[in-house]
Amino acid sequence: MRPILLQGHERSLTQIKFNSEGDLLFSCSKDHIINVWFSHNGERLGTYEGHNGTVWTIDVDSQSRFLVSGSADNELRLWNVSDGKCLYVWEFPTAVKRVAFSDDDERVVCITEQRMGFQGAIRVFKLNRDGDGTAQSLEPEHMFNPIGSKATVCAFAHAPNLVLTGHESGKVALFDIATGTEVLNNERAHMDVVTDLQLSPDRSYFVTSSKDKTARLHDTKTLRVLKTFTTETPLNSASLAPNKPYVLVGGGQEAMQVTTTSLRQGKFETRFWHKVFEEEVGRVKGHFGPINTLAVHPAGTSYASGGEDGFVRVHHFEESYFRAKPYGDLEIED
Repeated sequence: MRPILLQGHERSLTQIKFNSEGDLLFSCSKDHIINVWFSHNGERLGTYEGHNGTVWTIDVDSQSRFLVSGSADNELRLWNVSDGKCLYVWEFPTAVKRVAFSDDDERVVCITEQRMGFQGAIRVFKLNRDGDGTAQSLEPEHMFNPIGSKATVCAFAHAPNLVLTGHESGKVALFDIATGTEVLNNERAHMDVVTDLQLSPDRSYFVTSSKDKTARLHDTKTLRVLKTFTTETPLNSASLAPNKPYVLVGGGQEAMQVTTTSLRQGKFETRFWHKVFEEEVGRVKGHFGPINTLAVHPAGTSYASGGEDGFVRVHHFEESYFRAKPYGDLEIED
């Protein structure tokens, strides 16, 4: 499984995303630039330039028509995927830490951080998809300030009016976007910051990663923890492999926090866990720094990881991965 090394960023990666077909891979980083690549051969297709600070987060709609990005320059930007034009800019008092499209591409949710006397806020914008996409409304359709621990990650849940959030305290919650009320929460989902949240294709369950060194599977409706995967290192990202019962997790001690040299120093691995049996089934080495973000191809044929070292590595799975029998002789019917 030889990786394709994508060298298009000068600083550490913050998030990577496949589009719904999986032919394009988007990456953003602390060097203010968003890149888009062909996932099958790692060729760079283009860049989206305009942000004036670390680009923390990106998301692409299901038609690969629009891209949204959130940055430390306090802007949320809407881009045309095909030609790299910036269609609209929303400005906020603080940095945008997370963005996500809804299931139907009609809405975008974003988290702005709590800073400089401003409360952390969650805003939902209704996109106008008519015409060229430049005629957007400046005001959010809904906006609310979650009380308590600040939100770090978010996504639209199983119902169109619900947003799923992960918080600094380790809490996972569901918010009603219309009223801004917390419908449900699990205060003890994690013991430390929730660093990533990725939903299953049907949005019935989701995986989170945390600095508490665990990744967990949760039921979306009840927020019950279904499975826990415990590692020895703080985790920055977790992703679900479609068609296979695997969870991919990645992380690593940040260089400034490393006091002892570990046996595995130098190489930071992506770990594969069996999502049903909670056992680790494999590791892939590669990055020379913590892994900040993971994404799996929607067809489950490959995965990509973005690291603190500024590289994106795309791994296409070999034949043996598809032949493996994760449940022994038991055949699972979809």
